[in-house]
Amino acid sequence: MANELTVFSRELAEVAGKAGKSVVAVDARPRFGSSGVFWRPGIVVTAEHTIRREEEIEIALPDGGKTAATVVGSDPGTDIAVLKLDGHAGDAPALVQGDPAVGNLALGISRSPDSGVNATMGIVSAVSGSWRTWRGGKLDRYIRLDLTMFPASSGGLVVNTEGEAIGIATSALSRIAGLAIPVSTVNRVVDEILERGHVARGYLGLGLQPVELPDHHKGLIVLSLQPDGPAAKSGVLIGDVMVSLGGTPVTDTDDIQSALESRNAGEKIDAGVVRGGAALTIGVMIGERPRRN
Repeated sequence: MANELTVFSRELAEVAGKAGKSVVAVDARPRFGSSGVFWRPGIVVTAEHTIRREEEIEIALPDGGKTAATVVGSDPGTDIAVLKLDGHAGDAPALVQGDPAVGNLALGISRSPDSGVNATMGIVSAVSGSWRTWRGGKLDRYIRLDLTMFPASSGGLVVNTEGEAIGIATSALSRIAGLAIPVSTVNRVVDEILERGHVARGYLGLGLQPVELPDHHKGLIVLSLQPDGPAAKSGVLIGDVMVSLGGTPVTDTDDIQSALESRNAGEKIDAGVVRGGAALTIGVMIGERPRRN
C-alpha cells in the first residue's frame, strides 16, 4: 500500500507531465536554450531576454518533433517575447489560471531538446500588487519564486500543485530571485504585440529628481530635456518643478509612469509646474518611447 509521500510524489509527476504538454524548448541563443509555452494556437510565449536572434529559431515540440519560429514582437519591460510557429498550430491543452498565495508549492516546468520535460519545485515566497520592473515594464502582480532557476527555466511554465498556471518563469527581472510573470500580464502583452507588433509606452523625454518646495510640498525638478522630445516641444524648461501630471500630484518618477500608463501616445496631458515661484499648467503631447534595437 502506497504511503502518503508516494501518493504525493505520483501526483506531482502527473502535474509535471500534463503541464509539460504545453511547454516547448526554444533554441534562440548561444550555448543555452530556453523554454516557451503554447499560449494560443500557433503562438508560443517565452522570456524576451533569452531571444538573441530573430532568425533560425528552432522549437522542440512536446511530441518530439521540431519546427521553426519567427519573432512576432517582444517587450523587454515585462521580459515577454511572442513567437509564431511556422506551419504548426499547437495542440496543447488550454491553460487554467491559478491564484498564487505565499507558501504555495510551485513547479517550474521547462523543456530541453535532449532530456525532455524538466521540473523544479519550490514555493511562492512573496506575492504583492502591481510592480514596476527595472526594465520599465509593469507586472500586474509581483510573484517571487523560491525554486531553482536552471538555464532553460526562463520562459517555462510555473504551475501550482493543481496544475493551474501561475505564470511564465523569468530570471531577468529580479536580482534576488526568479519571478513568475503573471498570466494576466502575459495576456495583456500578447494582445498588444499581436495587434501592433510591440508594446507602446508613453514618455515625456525629461530627466527628473525629487525636490522639496518651500511650502513643504514635494515635486520633481527637471534636470534634463531630450532635444525635440515631447516635454521640450511643449515648453517645459530645465529648472521647472513638476508637481502634478494629469491632475494627480507627483513626487517620484513612478508617479510619472503611473500617470502615463492609462494614456496613449499622441494624447495631451496637463503638467502642473512651478517656474520661478509661479504655478503654471503646460499641456504636453505624450510621445511613444523609442524601442530598443
